[in-house]
Amino acid sequence: MGLIASLPEIDVDRNSVFVMHEKSEKLIPLHTHTKGQLSYVEGGIAYITVDYKTYVVPARHYFWIPQGLPHILRIGYSATVLRSLYFYSHDDANHPFYNTLGIYPASELLIQMINHTEIWDGKNVGPETKNFEFLVALKNLLPQLNNTALPMILPITEDERMLKIIRYMEQNLSEPISLSTVSAVFNISERTLSRLFQANLHMSFLQYLKTLRIIKALEMLLKTNKSISEIAYSVGYDTLGAFSNTFYTFTHSRPSDLRKTSQSVIS
Repeated sequence: MGLIASLPEIDVDRNSVFVMHEKSEKLIPLHTHTKGQLSYVEGGIAYITVDYKTYVVPARHYFWIPQGLPHILRIGYSATVLRSLYFYSHDDANHPFYNTLGIYPASELLIQMINHTEIWDGKNVGPETKNFEFLVALKNLLPQLNNTALPMILPITEDERMLKIIRYMEQNLSEPISLSTVSAVFNISERTLSRLFQANLHMSFLQYLKTLRIIKALEMLLKTNKSISEIAYSVGYDTLGAFSNTFYTFTHSRPSDLRKTSQSVIS
């Protein structure tokens, strides 16, 4: 039974942990649940959309979605394995971690613990179950990890003028893009363009451009066989070093390391 079909099962027992490990490429439409969701992304990429923002989750990272938060989840690559645990929420007030959506790099310890839960795949695991304490310990561990959330957030807008500007940027990422060049293309002042980004996306032009470049690079890194140099140049970086450093700032991984680990999972 896949994740979409399993959604009603998640909330059947409020004191349990529902476990689902699934390899897929799919869109899970807007939904919510009364449990907090921990999901580890293996060998691909996932996207979470909440309140006009899309959070991008690369391979070897995990995300936490607080209970009761409506969201859309998209698995963007057929080789992606999404390992999800839906935790009881009666103790979520014990730490602010559990009430905030975030994306984090996964430690080897956490990866091994999450992988171990595959023995309960497709089941609600309650307090009466043998080794339930293992799942309790896993949840309690999360706030103790190095939880600096990744800045992998791309705002969404319905403003027609902004959509045209964003489309232009996406189609010309390999070219030198700046506030002045985009202003000239759309015949508006740089000041007006800056205000449009702040008003519609609550993000500066430069920060949006950097985020867009890294997200596109991530997608190519995980979905194509292009070399890292080719990817760097195709998203607008003149040097491999500058690309690698910016990539690390966003993902806490080097492009070569992320590709190596994701390919080892697929193979």
